[in-house]
Amino acid sequence: MSASGLPSVSAAELPSDLSEPVILLDVRENDEWEQGHAPGAVHIPMSEVPSRLAEVDIDARLYVVCKAGGRSARVVEYLNQIGYDAINVDGGMSAWQHSGRPLVRDDGAEARIL
Repeated sequence: MSASGLPSVSAAELPSDLSEPVILLDVRENDEWEQGHAPGAVHIPMSEVPSRLAEVDIDARLYVVCKAGGRSARVVEYLNQIGYDAINVDGGMSAWQHSGRPLVRDDGAEARIL
């Protein structure tokens, strides 16, 4: 639990297997995603989450990440209010990168979180 009362975990505490029934939902903008993201993450920008809920399995273990944790915290709050069991990733993709977790880019170039 974070100080805000939202369920949260650090990037280092996330399971290494991000396959069903675990979803890492990345809510950063397209340009941020293109610079680097977690392998196997699902990308839905924050502003599109309400209109794309059908793409997120309500029964999955759902971790939500952004760059630093602020946007993802708002998405977690929203998802939990409508029946999802969502958990915020404290520190976001910046913490993910800092903890040495893998990053990929769709174009094969070197991935990094700026």
